[in-house]
Amino acid sequence: MALSAGGAGVLLLAGCASRVGPTGTTGTEAWSGRLSLRIDSEPVQTFSALFELRGAPRAGELTLTSPIGSTLAQLHWAPGEALLKDGSKTRRFDSLDALIEAATGAAIPVAALFGWLAGREERVPGWRPDLSQIGTGRLQATRDAPQPRADLRIVFERA
Repeated sequence: MALSAGGAGVLLLAGCASRVGPTGTTGTEAWSGRLSLRIDSEPVQTFSALFELRGAPRAGELTLTSPIGSTLAQLHWAPGEALLKDGSKTRRFDSLDALIEAATGAAIPVAALFGWLAGREERVPGWRPDLSQIGTGRLQATRDAPQPRADLRIVFERA
């Protein structure tokens, strides 16, 4: 079950995030903030959550919470392991891509997301990141392929 909900209209993004410095492991970083995802399917799907992203593309965790602080899902990945905990259920997935799609309703390139949040232009087929506002704490990335089109928006502050 994806945590996305159908809806129409423009999904507005509010809130802020902060980049928390390295967590002590080389190449490991942490961010927290708010993200929104709009998938132009029929019907349109939208997803919005507060998030905490820790780790690296190879191993890390992503916690998604509601605006009132309820945990929606906890995602954990490491070599050979991709777990989604929602409520009292824990499900295993074959890959990080399958894990994130199950949690949000769309395949978000998490490995590239780490680079985008750090201001690096990571190339992912089908995705167009807009890093022009990274300095003001905003990231937008659009997926044109495969269809349906998806729009990811993140607001954050750098520490």
